[in-house]
Amino acid sequence: MKKLTDCFTLSNGVRIPCVGYGTWQSSKEDAKNGVIKAIEAGYRHIDTAAAYENEDAVGAGIRESGIKREELFVTTKHWITERGYDKTLRAIDASLKELGTEYVDLYLVHWPCVESRNPDWKRVNADTWRGFEQAYRDGKIRALGLSNFEKKHVDALMETAEIAPTVNQIEFHPGYTQMDNVRFSQQAGMLVEAWSPLGNGMVLNDPFLTEMASRYGKSVAQLCIRYALQHNVLPLPKSVTPSRIVQNTQVFDFEISAEDMSAIDSMPLLGFSTYLPEEAPADALYD
Repeated sequence: MKKLTDCFTLSNGVRIPCVGYGTWQSSKEDAKNGVIKAIEAGYRHIDTAAAYENEDAVGAGIRESGIKREELFVTTKHWITERGYDKTLRAIDASLKELGTEYVDLYLVHWPCVESRNPDWKRVNADTWRGFEQAYRDGKIRALGLSNFEKKHVDALMETAEIAPTVNQIEFHPGYTQMDNVRFSQQAGMLVEAWSPLGNGMVLNDPFLTEMASRYGKSVAQLCIRYALQHNVLPLPKSVTPSRIVQNTQVFDFEISAEDMSAIDSMPLLGFSTYLPEEAPADALYD
Protein backbone atom coordinates (compact mmCIF):
# COMPACT_ATOMS: atom_id res chain seq x y z
CA MET A 1 0.00 0.00 0.00
CA LYS A 2 1.48 3.29 -1.11
CA LYS A 3 -1.36 5.76 -0.55
CA LEU A 4 -4.59 6.20 1.39
CA THR A 5 -6.84 5.22 -1.50
CA ASP A 6 -4.98 2.02 -2.38
CA CYS A 7 -7.28 -0.93 -1.85
CA PHE A 8 -7.46 -4.44 -0.56
CA THR A 9 -9.64 -6.70 -2.70
CA LEU A 10 -12.25 -8.71 -0.83
CA SER A 11 -12.97 -12.33 -1.70
CA ASN A 12 -16.05 -11.32 -3.72
CA GLY A 13 -14.01 -8.86 -5.81
CA VAL A 14 -15.11 -5.65 -4.04
CA ARG A 15 -12.26 -3.20 -3.47
CA ILE A 16 -11.93 -1.54 -0.06
CA PRO A 17 -9.63 1.45 0.69
CA CYS A 18 -6.75 0.33 2.91
CA VAL A 19 -7.36 2.71 5.84
CA GLY A 20 -10.80 3.60 7.19
CA TYR A 21 -12.04 6.43 9.37
CA GLY A 22 -13.59 5.09 12.58
CA THR A 23 -16.50 6.72 14.41
CA TRP A 24 -16.89 4.55 17.53
CA GLN A 25 -17.65 6.68 20.63
CA SER A 26 -18.14 9.80 18.50
CA SER A 27 -21.09 12.01 19.32
CA LYS A 28 -23.37 12.95 16.46
CA GLU A 29 -21.69 16.35 16.11
CA ASP A 30 -18.19 14.88 16.27
CA ALA A 31 -19.11 12.12 13.83
CA LYS A 32 -20.53 14.54 11.27
CA ASN A 33 -17.63 16.98 11.51
CA GLY A 34 -15.07 14.19 11.70
CA VAL A 35 -16.39 12.56 8.54
CA ILE A 36 -16.26 15.88 6.70
CA LYS A 37 -12.66 16.47 7.85
CA ALA A 38 -11.67 12.88 7.08
CA ILE A 39 -12.99 13.10 3.53
CA GLU A 40 -11.19 16.44 3.11
CA ALA A 41 -8.00 14.69 4.29
CA GLY A 42 -8.39 12.03 1.62
CA TYR A 43 -10.25 9.22 3.38
CA ARG A 44 -12.67 7.34 1.16
CA HIS A 45 -13.60 4.66 3.69
CA ILE A 46 -15.93 5.42 6.62
CA ASP A 47 -16.88 2.95 9.38
CA THR A 48 -19.90 3.25 11.66
CA ALA A 49 -22.49 1.00 13.35
CA ALA A 50 -26.10 1.03 14.45
CA ALA A 51 -24.92 0.72 18.05
CA TYR A 52 -22.82 3.88 17.75
CA GLU A 53 -26.06 5.86 17.37
CA ASN A 54 -24.43 8.18 14.85
CA GLU A 55 -25.36 6.68 11.48
CA ASP A 56 -27.53 9.71 10.69
CA ALA A 57 -24.65 12.08 11.48
CA VAL A 58 -22.22 10.02 9.40
CA GLY A 59 -24.68 10.19 6.51
CA ALA A 60 -25.01 13.95 6.92
CA GLY A 61 -21.22 14.33 6.92
CA ILE A 62 -20.97 12.30 3.73
CA ARG A 63 -23.58 14.42 2.00
CA GLU A 64 -22.03 17.68 3.15
CA SER A 65 -18.59 16.57 1.98
CA GLY A 66 -19.68 16.97 -1.62
CA ILE A 67 -18.07 13.67 -2.62
CA LYS A 68 -20.17 11.36 -4.75
CA ARG A 69 -21.55 8.40 -2.85
CA GLU A 70 -20.03 5.91 -5.30
CA GLU A 71 -16.55 7.28 -4.53
CA LEU A 72 -16.87 6.28 -0.87
CA PHE A 73 -16.78 2.94 0.92
CA VAL A 74 -19.26 2.92 3.82
CA THR A 75 -19.47 0.22 6.48
CA THR A 76 -22.10 -0.21 9.16
CA LYS A 77 -22.92 -3.02 11.59
CA HIS A 78 -25.89 -5.05 12.74
CA TRP A 79 -26.63 -4.92 16.48
CA ILE A 80 -27.29 -7.85 18.79
CA THR A 81 -30.91 -6.92 19.56
CA GLU A 82 -31.83 -7.42 15.90
CA ARG A 83 -30.78 -11.05 15.50
CA GLY A 84 -32.82 -13.43 13.38
CA TYR A 85 -33.88 -13.35 9.74
CA ASP A 86 -36.79 -10.91 9.80
CA LYS A 87 -35.25 -8.56 12.35
CA THR A 88 -32.04 -8.46 10.33
CA LEU A 89 -33.85 -7.40 7.17
CA ARG A 90 -35.56 -4.61 9.11
CA ALA A 91 -32.25 -3.60 10.71
CA ILE A 92 -30.45 -3.10 7.40
CA ASP A 93 -33.37 -1.02 6.10
CA ALA A 94 -33.22 1.08 9.27
CA SER A 95 -29.48 1.65 8.85
CA LEU A 96 -29.92 2.63 5.20
CA LYS A 97 -32.58 5.14 6.22
CA GLU A 98 -30.35 6.59 8.94
CA LEU A 99 -27.39 6.87 6.58
CA GLY A 100 -29.54 8.24 3.77
CA THR A 101 -28.18 5.81 1.20
CA GLU A 102 -29.62 3.03 -0.94
CA TYR A 103 -26.82 0.59 -0.10
CA VAL A 104 -23.81 0.05 2.13
CA ASP A 105 -20.53 -1.29 0.87
CA LEU A 106 -19.97 -3.57 3.86
CA TYR A 107 -22.38 -4.83 6.51
CA LEU A 108 -21.01 -6.64 9.55
CA VAL A 109 -22.44 -8.84 12.31
CA HIS A 110 -21.25 -6.68 15.21
CA TRP A 111 -20.92 -9.53 17.74
CA PRO A 112 -21.61 -13.25 17.43
CA CYS A 113 -24.33 -14.85 19.48
CA VAL A 114 -22.32 -17.08 21.82
CA GLU A 115 -22.87 -20.26 23.77
CA SER A 116 -22.35 -18.63 27.16
CA ARG A 117 -25.33 -16.35 26.46
CA ASN A 118 -27.61 -18.58 24.41
CA PRO A 119 -27.49 -22.38 24.08
CA ASP A 120 -29.10 -22.02 20.64
CA TRP A 121 -26.31 -19.71 19.46
CA LYS A 122 -25.55 -21.58 16.24
CA ARG A 123 -29.12 -21.30 14.96
CA VAL A 124 -29.36 -17.65 15.96
CA ASN A 125 -26.22 -16.77 14.02
CA ALA A 126 -27.33 -18.87 11.05
CA ASP A 127 -30.75 -17.17 10.90
CA THR A 128 -29.14 -13.73 11.16
CA TRP A 129 -26.71 -14.59 8.37
CA ARG A 130 -29.60 -15.67 6.11
CA GLY A 131 -30.89 -12.11 6.46
CA PHE A 132 -27.49 -10.78 5.46
CA GLU A 133 -27.45 -13.02 2.42
CA GLN A 134 -30.92 -11.88 1.36
CA ALA A 135 -30.00 -8.19 1.68
CA TYR A 136 -26.86 -8.92 -0.36
CA ARG A 137 -28.93 -10.56 -3.10
CA ASP A 138 -31.31 -7.59 -3.00
CA GLY A 139 -28.41 -5.21 -3.72
CA LYS A 140 -28.53 -3.41 -0.38
CA ILE A 141 -25.07 -4.67 0.64
CA ARG A 142 -21.99 -5.00 -1.58
CA ALA A 143 -20.05 -7.23 0.83
CA LEU A 144 -20.91 -9.25 3.95
CA GLY A 145 -18.69 -9.60 6.98
CA LEU A 146 -18.23 -10.35 10.64
CA SER A 147 -16.90 -8.53 13.68
CA ASN A 148 -15.43 -10.05 16.83
CA PHE A 149 -15.86 -13.61 15.58
CA GLU A 150 -13.48 -16.33 16.70
CA LYS A 151 -12.73 -19.58 14.86
CA LYS A 152 -15.49 -21.61 16.50
CA HIS A 153 -18.09 -18.99 15.63
CA VAL A 154 -16.93 -18.83 12.00
CA ASP A 155 -16.76 -22.62 11.66
CA ALA A 156 -20.31 -22.98 12.99
CA LEU A 157 -21.61 -20.25 10.68
CA MET A 158 -20.06 -21.88 7.64
CA GLU A 159 -22.01 -25.08 8.29
CA THR A 160 -25.09 -23.39 6.79
CA ALA A 161 -23.84 -20.21 5.06
CA GLU A 162 -24.37 -19.94 1.32
CA ILE A 163 -22.24 -16.80 0.98
CA ALA A 164 -18.90 -16.66 2.77
CA PRO A 165 -17.98 -13.63 4.90
CA THR A 166 -15.37 -11.35 3.37
CA VAL A 167 -14.19 -9.50 6.52
CA ASN A 168 -13.56 -10.10 10.21
CA GLN A 169 -13.21 -6.85 12.15
CA ILE A 170 -11.47 -7.44 15.49
CA GLU A 171 -9.56 -5.53 18.13
CA PHE A 172 -5.96 -5.34 16.91
CA HIS A 173 -3.14 -3.07 18.04
CA PRO A 174 0.33 -3.21 19.63
CA GLY A 175 -0.20 -4.93 22.95
CA TYR A 176 -3.22 -6.94 21.77
CA THR A 177 -3.02 -8.55 18.34
CA GLN A 178 -5.06 -11.78 18.49
CA MET A 179 -2.59 -13.18 15.96
CA ASP A 180 -4.13 -16.66 16.01
CA ASN A 181 -7.45 -15.14 14.95
CA VAL A 182 -5.73 -12.92 12.39
CA ARG A 183 -4.03 -15.90 10.77
CA PHE A 184 -7.18 -18.04 10.87
CA SER A 185 -9.32 -15.26 9.36
CA GLN A 186 -6.83 -14.51 6.60
CA GLN A 187 -6.42 -18.19 5.75
CA ALA A 188 -10.22 -18.48 5.61
CA GLY A 189 -10.28 -15.78 2.93
CA MET A 190 -11.35 -12.88 5.11
CA LEU A 191 -9.70 -9.49 5.27
CA VAL A 192 -8.95 -8.58 8.89
CA GLU A 193 -9.89 -5.06 9.96
CA ALA A 194 -8.51 -3.51 13.15
CA TRP A 195 -10.88 -1.68 15.43
CA SER A 196 -9.09 0.51 17.97
CA PRO A 197 -5.75 0.22 16.12
CA LEU A 198 -4.45 2.89 18.52
CA GLY A 199 -5.09 0.66 21.54
CA ASN A 200 -8.07 2.65 22.80
CA GLY A 201 -5.62 5.55 23.17
CA MET A 202 -3.77 3.70 25.91
CA VAL A 203 -0.69 2.82 23.85
CA LEU A 204 0.03 6.36 22.68
CA ASN A 205 2.24 7.23 25.67
CA ASP A 206 3.99 3.88 25.96
CA PRO A 207 7.76 4.56 26.33
CA PHE A 208 8.78 1.62 24.13
CA LEU A 209 6.53 2.68 21.25
CA THR A 210 7.37 6.36 21.76
CA GLU A 211 11.08 5.66 21.38
CA MET A 212 10.52 3.47 18.34
CA ALA A 213 8.23 6.00 16.65
CA SER A 214 10.77 8.77 17.23
CA ARG A 215 13.40 6.78 15.33
CA TYR A 216 11.11 6.83 12.30
CA GLY A 217 10.24 10.49 12.78
CA LYS A 218 6.62 9.50 13.34
CA SER A 219 3.97 9.61 16.06
CA VAL A 220 2.97 6.48 17.98
CA ALA A 221 -0.42 6.65 16.24
CA GLN A 222 1.26 6.58 12.84
CA LEU A 223 3.44 3.68 13.96
CA CYS A 224 0.35 1.72 15.07
CA ILE A 225 -1.45 2.32 11.78
CA ARG A 226 1.61 1.30 9.80
CA TYR A 227 2.04 -1.78 11.98
CA ALA A 228 -1.46 -2.97 11.08
CA LEU A 229 -0.91 -2.39 7.37
CA GLN A 230 2.31 -4.38 7.40
CA HIS A 231 0.37 -7.30 8.85
CA ASN A 232 -2.10 -6.95 5.95
CA VAL A 233 -4.67 -5.74 8.46
CA LEU A 234 -6.88 -2.76 7.58
CA PRO A 235 -6.77 -0.15 10.37
CA LEU A 236 -9.74 2.03 11.36
CA PRO A 237 -8.20 4.89 13.36
CA LYS A 238 -10.55 7.34 15.02
CA SER A 239 -9.88 10.98 15.91
CA VAL A 240 -12.06 14.07 16.09
CA THR A 241 -9.07 16.45 16.04
CA PRO A 242 -8.55 17.78 12.48
CA SER A 243 -4.73 17.81 12.71
CA ARG A 244 -4.65 14.21 13.92
CA ILE A 245 -7.15 13.09 11.29
CA VAL A 246 -4.65 14.37 8.72
CA GLN A 247 -1.65 12.96 10.60
CA ASN A 248 -3.22 9.50 10.64
CA THR A 249 -3.16 9.47 6.83
CA GLN A 250 0.61 10.08 6.67
CA VAL A 251 1.76 6.48 7.02
CA PHE A 252 2.94 5.61 3.53
CA ASP A 253 6.38 7.23 3.53
CA PHE A 254 8.11 4.81 5.91
CA GLU A 255 8.35 1.09 6.62
CA ILE A 256 8.80 -0.59 9.99
CA SER A 257 11.77 -2.95 9.93
CA ALA A 258 11.27 -6.69 10.36
CA GLU A 259 13.14 -6.47 13.67
CA ASP A 260 10.88 -3.73 14.99
CA MET A 261 7.75 -5.55 13.75
CA SER A 262 8.85 -8.60 15.71
CA ALA A 263 9.51 -6.47 18.78
CA ILE A 264 6.00 -4.99 18.60
CA ASP A 265 4.57 -8.47 18.09
CA SER A 266 6.21 -9.52 21.37
CA MET A 267 4.88 -6.66 23.50
CA PRO A 268 3.04 -7.53 26.73
CA LEU A 269 -0.67 -6.89 27.07
CA LEU A 270 -1.42 -3.18 26.64
CA GLY A 271 -4.51 -1.19 25.74
CA PHE A 272 -6.89 -4.16 25.71
CA SER A 273 -10.54 -3.07 25.75
CA THR A 274 -11.52 -6.13 27.88
CA TYR A 275 -14.28 -6.94 25.36
CA LEU A 276 -14.45 -10.67 24.62
CA PRO A 277 -17.03 -12.44 22.43
CA GLU A 278 -18.01 -14.99 25.07
CA GLU A 279 -18.63 -12.15 27.52
CA ALA A 280 -20.63 -10.02 25.09
CA PRO A 281 -23.90 -8.63 26.43
CA ALA A 282 -26.89 -10.91 26.18
CA ASP A 283 -29.19 -10.24 23.23
CA ALA A 284 -32.87 -9.52 23.50
CA LEU A 285 -35.21 -12.50 23.62
CA TYR A 286 -34.93 -14.38 20.38
CA ASP A 287 -38.06 -15.84 18.79
